[in-house]
Amino acid sequence: MNRFTQTKTSSHLLRRTVVSIAGMCLAIALLLWGVSAVRKSADSSQIDSLRQAILRSAVHCYAMKGRYPESLDYIKEHYGIRWDPEKYVVDYEIMGTNLMPDVTIFPIMDKEAPHAG
Repeated sequence: MNRFTQTKTSSHLLRRTVVSIAGMCLAIALLLWGVSAVRKSADSSQIDSLRQAILRSAVHCYAMKGRYPESLDYIKEHYGIRWDPEKYVVDYEIMGTNLMPDVTIFPIMDKEAPHAG
């Protein structure tokens, strides 16, 4: 018998298989978490960009006409701002023709996502 040769037992092989499967599951979970984090970051950037575009258009209107737009329809028509109404709800509150409007954007939840409650 050669004392430098190791014999692999079935428990050793089972342990290596379990560790390999656990490692793959962990890698998949980390990948899915990373994709989710990137998507949330991209959605947040889109919301911020849309809000800034609406506010820039309102300020441009104020600079040119001396008043802020009365509605989002005016901004859409004259400044070409567009968004997906199935993805975002835009709240545009005008407080006066000489006061900066308040713009709030709400993301619409996925219809396939489970709802709490």
